[in-house]
Amino acid sequence: MRVLTGLTSPFPRPEPLVQASRDFDRGRVSAERVDALYRSTEEEVDALERRIGLGVRTAGYVRWPDLYRPIAERWDGFAVGPLTRWLETNTFFRQPILLAPPVRVPGAFASGLPAPLRAAPAGARVLLPGPYSLARLLDNRSGETDAAVVHRLGRLLGEEAAALANDGFSEFLLPDPLLVRDPPEGPLAEATVAAYRAVQAGVGAGRATAWTYGGDARPALPLLDRLHPTVVGIDLTETEPDALPAAPRPGPVGFGVLDSRTTLAEEPEEIARIAHDAARRRGATEVLLGPAGPLDLLPWGPAARKAEQLARVPNARSGGPA
Repeated sequence: MRVLTGLTSPFPRPEPLVQASRDFDRGRVSAERVDALYRSTEEEVDALERRIGLGVRTAGYVRWPDLYRPIAERWDGFAVGPLTRWLETNTFFRQPILLAPPVRVPGAFASGLPAPLRAAPAGARVLLPGPYSLARLLDNRSGETDAAVVHRLGRLLGEEAAALANDGFSEFLLPDPLLVRDPPEGPLAEATVAAYRAVQAGVGAGRATAWTYGGDARPALPLLDRLHPTVVGIDLTETEPDALPAAPRPGPVGFGVLDSRTTLAEEPEEIARIAHDAARRRGATEVLLGPAGPLDLLPWGPAARKAEQLARVPNARSGGPA
């Protein structure tokens, strides 16, 4: 069974970059200095991913203030709203405000991808916001129903994926935590399925992964299994692996195996054992492993140690899925 490892969220910013950003806000350093630090940090994360052997690269997405800002700032129909607490964490994001039906601006989102990824898209992972969570977390003043917004966002994200696929990208991951924290029902569920079909159509021969976290995935599995051929990521820090049912059909599966709520680094052998058991229960033909929740909840050092342990999992023994 093939095991692919990689980051599933933006990486934390190192302290020098955090301090420089604060100093820039106070007029103490230049924009050029901050930009140089962002570039060097992207290169450092990219080098870390290559050195430790993660299967896909992200270069950290350290320029992104939050997952939704690149859409809110670069697509038409949006405004950037107030600071809002991110789920039950001590971090915040700026809530997107949807003032009119959203419109994708060609090339705008791609321009915000990390430079190392744009230079070498093969083996790179594009992060796109999950359409359901984005629709539920934004302030919808567009006049459209929530179901219509989910459907429209899926179509636009599919167009974005198609454009990026033409540029050479083939790995797309969509963090969508509300799929398990507040599973859609009725028209919202049907709109979500249609949205992921549109994304998968845009991805073409590439891979789209809906990455869920922050809740037990089992109650949502009847819906999540309908997203096929989109790969679904299951948070094994919240979902009991021994209670996972078989999937309706064999295929790739994703597992969140790093807990972003603690600085303690997981043991590769234990990750391998848990992932192997969960993969067997789901009938997986391929396993994608990554952090369960956003790794940028942690400081740089603990996040880097967790990434290094993740990279060792494919070669771990003790019954691991190598």
